Amino acid sequence: MTDVLRRGRASLAFGFFAQGVAFALLVTRIPAIQDRYGVSDALLPVFLAAVPILAGVGSVGTEHLVKRVRPSRLLRWSQPVVLLALLGVGTGGQGQVAVLAVALGVFGLAVGALDASMNMLGVSLQRSYGRSIMLGFHAVYSLGAILGASLAWAGAHWHLALWVSYLPVVAVLLPAALVGSRWYVDGEPAPAPERTAEQGTVVFKLLLPLCLVMMFAYIGDSTVSNWSAKYLKDVLGSSEQLATVPYNVYMVTTLVGRALGDLGVRRFGAVAVVRLGAVVAAGGFAVVAAAPGAWAGMLGFTLLGLGLCVLVPQTFAAAGRLFPGVSDAAVARLNIFNYVGFLVGAPLVGALGDAWSYRGAMLVPMVLVLVTLGYARSFSAQPDRYGGGHERPRTADVGRGSNGL
Repeated sequence: MTDVLRRGRASLAFGFFAQGVAFALLVTRIPAIQDRYGVSDALLPVFLAAVPILAGVGSVGTEHLVKRVRPSRLLRWSQPVVLLALLGVGTGGQGQVAVLAVALGVFGLAVGALDASMNMLGVSLQRSYGRSIMLGFHAVYSLGAILGASLAWAGAHWHLALWVSYLPVVAVLLPAALVGSRWYVDGEPAPAPERTAEQGTVVFKLLLPLCLVMMFAYIGDSTVSNWSAKYLKDVLGSSEQLATVPYNVYMVTTLVGRALGDLGVRRFGAVAVVRLGAVVAAGGFAVVAAAPGAWAGMLGFTLLGLGLCVLVPQTFAAAGRLFPGVSDAAVARLNIFNYVGFLVGAPLVGALGDAWSYRGAMLVPMVLVLVTLGYARSFSAQPDRYGGGHERPRTADVGRGSNGL
């Protein structure tokens, strides 16, 4: 292991951390943003939906850009754009909806490029390391999200203007990210084994199981982020103060699960970890649906954090294994389903809750997460030509790369 790889890993981890902070600062201050610009309740969903849609467009564009520009360069310049767009969201005032639209539009496009390029570098670094490190990057993202949410709480508690909350964060993170980007490491594509990906082509039929797992995971995640507080208060009868706790518990257990997850992958293999995560997450939704009171519901959200946290990082890693010669393109396409799940999750649960019951609505993401079990073989460390394969027990998550580092 060289110092080049170690510095590359540390700098990329900081990139994940900075993105976690920025995204949490945006989504947790949505009510304040709505009040600042005077956005109506009818128009707000349009703005909220536009961000993941444009992020998907940014991810698609990144797939084509990386054919000419290295992912490290895209990440180096997309991260400052995200941070500046966040600051732009906080600078407008009452009635300046156009300012908000432009800022959120830039934020969405840049986030798509940022998410895709970050995970591209993570997959290639993991290949070079020869062992599972992908969960660690996402653990640092979770840590950043917890810090961002805490800063947002402080801003709301002290009634700070949005730009006052955002400016110090951007002033610290932007130069630090630019300096850290000097040590990003671009891995070289690995030679494709046999004809797994038709010798350098992303075959969507083979990628589809991973796309579905990604979408199901984000449907589950968006269910927690959008409905946990309302569910605890309206269905389980908790106080308003206690209703704010489940998402924090979910984020903490997500951090813990991801921090320990790489050890589990190295010891038991990716397939076993994904299967366990799916079962634990499904159990969490079942507990939430059947909970007799608030504290039982809290237990369910705790299980959800521990279960869902492993699915997304391992899905990116699996795409890199399945398409070793074109892993960047595979990651970019897979990343689109991150935003699809985010877009589908909240409206799906809300519509089912209104038409049926919120307890029953929790069973839908439970079933979707359980479907992941049927796709678990796609996470194998040794995929065969048919997209299935077998896994080497107690081995590295991926093989050594060919970049010579």
